[in-house]
Amino acid sequence: MFTGLVTDVGTVVAASGSERLRRLTIQSSYDPATIALGASIACSGPCLTAVAVEPTEGGCRFSVDAAAETLARTSVGTWSVGTRVNLERSLKVGDELGGHLVTGHVDGLGEIVACEPVTGGTGDPQWAPSDRFVIRAPAALARFIAEKGSICLDGTSLTVNSVDGDLFSVLLIPHTLAVTTWGERRAGDVLNLEVDLIARYAARLSESRDTLGAPRTS
Repeated sequence: MFTGLVTDVGTVVAASGSERLRRLTIQSSYDPATIALGASIACSGPCLTAVAVEPTEGGCRFSVDAAAETLARTSVGTWSVGTRVNLERSLKVGDELGGHLVTGHVDGLGEIVACEPVTGGTGDPQWAPSDRFVIRAPAALARFIAEKGSICLDGTSLTVNSVDGDLFSVLLIPHTLAVTTWGERRAGDVLNLEVDLIARYAARLSESRDTLGAPRTS
């Protein structure tokens, strides 16, 4: 389980395999002593298992394997040497839940259709502009996305600003743009998308009630 709060940006330093199984090695600033073999690490959204860890100057390199299901549903299959990825360690009991509950189980790919700077209109140079991204969700996932609800995009917990059919928008503040890969994102890029866990189960319960009929009250 994760929160969608990125704690490091790693870089892919090796990639090999096929569409059935792909191994990626990622350079990170994480302390290698804190990563056990088998540990779960969210890598730009997908929860992947560390299968090898080695110390390096300033951090470590850890390897993960992505199987066919992950490669089919996410952008992992397109990653190559030099690709930067948002990283988050799994949540520990007692940790602050600063974002929202994220499973690391990506539902599909969203596409950025527009990006525009947003300023506060104050004229004060200390207020750097934020960026508003408009994203198209897969049709099957659009019903899970609600205005002011939470969504996880490339491993980042964000608040949905607006919804219009299969399009929705999110606002990225300067801090988030600086400490994640969002500062590199442009129209046409695809993003790993995970809908809110609560929205998913609420919709499923509603579907079950419609299918089975409302329970008798007498």
